[in-house]
Amino acid sequence: TLRKPISQSSMADWASKNLNMHTQGIFRRRISISNMLSWNGGSIKKPMLITSNRTIKKEACELFKLVQSYMGDRQTRMDRNHVALVTVTKCWSMQGLRDELYIQLIRQTTDNTCYRSLAWGWELMAISLAFFSPSPKFQSYLEGYIYRHLDSDENIAQRIKELVDLKNKKNSKSRKKRKQNTEDEGLPISTYAKYCYRKLQKVAVTGGKKGLRKPTVEEITHARNAIVTPSLFGSSLEEIMLRQQDMYPGNKLPWVQTQLSQQVLALGGEQTEGIFRIPGDIDEVNALKLQVDQWRIPSSLSDPNIPASLLKLWYRELEEPVIPQQFYKECISNYENPDAAVAVVQLLPELNRLVLCYLIHFLQIFAQPSNVGRTKMDVNNLAMVMAPNCLRCQSDDPRVIFENTRKEMSFLRMLIVHLDTSFIKGLV
Repeated sequence: TLRKPISQSSMADWASKNLNMHTQGIFRRRISISNMLSWNGGSIKKPMLITSNRTIKKEACELFKLVQSYMGDRQTRMDRNHVALVTVTKCWSMQGLRDELYIQLIRQTTDNTCYRSLAWGWELMAISLAFFSPSPKFQSYLEGYIYRHLDSDENIAQRIKELVDLKNKKNSKSRKKRKQNTEDEGLPISTYAKYCYRKLQKVAVTGGKKGLRKPTVEEITHARNAIVTPSLFGSSLEEIMLRQQDMYPGNKLPWVQTQLSQQVLALGGEQTEGIFRIPGDIDEVNALKLQVDQWRIPSSLSDPNIPASLLKLWYRELEEPVIPQQFYKECISNYENPDAAVAVVQLLPELNRLVLCYLIHFLQIFAQPSNVGRTKMDVNNLAMVMAPNCLRCQSDDPRVIFENTRKEMSFLRMLIVHLDTSFIKGLV
């Protein structure tokens, strides 16, 4: 559901308070906010946003050159993948540069008369959102900017034409002309905007790439491909099943769910102390996520906590939880009633019912007394670590969240103990 973003006047007010106003000419006249936020072919001598950090001040000017290089507005010897990698790594490593990058991208994708450059600017924004979020105070501004482009393709084409005509009148005798391009090269801008909007909502909650390993070229390529080809993580169950239709047409369950579950068992997860509670190494989990998104399971895995952590992440990042939101109240109302809890499962859409039953069947293996003795993860512990991945409380009230957390755990515990999942055996 798209939330209504902040108004245009609020965005202008935000800009007037936070922009580091630039000057030009020998009299150092201040550049207007509209010019500060319009495409610029030259370099900048100070950051776009107010900062007292000397390192950020220096890096911001270099960052602007990288943005121009990626968008094809500045010549460079690096290929675009490498430019993106350097850009993303700088901002991923230096939190103070993140808002600066996003405001620079807003500037360079505003009143840009070259469609290819414009599209590449939006592409870089989409790639960046895979690695880090803007600060909370800047998120609303960025959200508002993206929102205005969700259905803007006709307006963009018209605006480019108007700007080109205006420039041609002013500079009819000018020798130096920027290549104009109003034809579509690649995706419509609205496609990038819709992807960025969804990505922004998620990264604001999850916080982007974690771990100690810096971003890699493979991750950059993966982030770019995800704009067109949705990831197996963060998509809806229906999208995931649609994606696997060509490769696994006979499967009734998501390939990613069954493969990761089988990997946990193949590596002896049901005999591993703290399974699902002790997280796997975050960098190894990230590396496995990259492989799984390319339909590959490496043979080099040895720690069951790695696929177990990624499996939890897959459930948690689903666009809609395994138990859809409209059934949430019914779940927490029947957290002490086994028959009513089982009855809720039968009401779920068929795909959600199968996915949930597969998960419960999987957890029932770990709940067996012979395994609990080794894992120290009894039914209560299993319900505690998995409930947040299946049910999502929509309230912002800490008291409601706290109270519902207990009920969510109890509901999942009811299913692990009482739900008959024997029909799942052998199902893929």
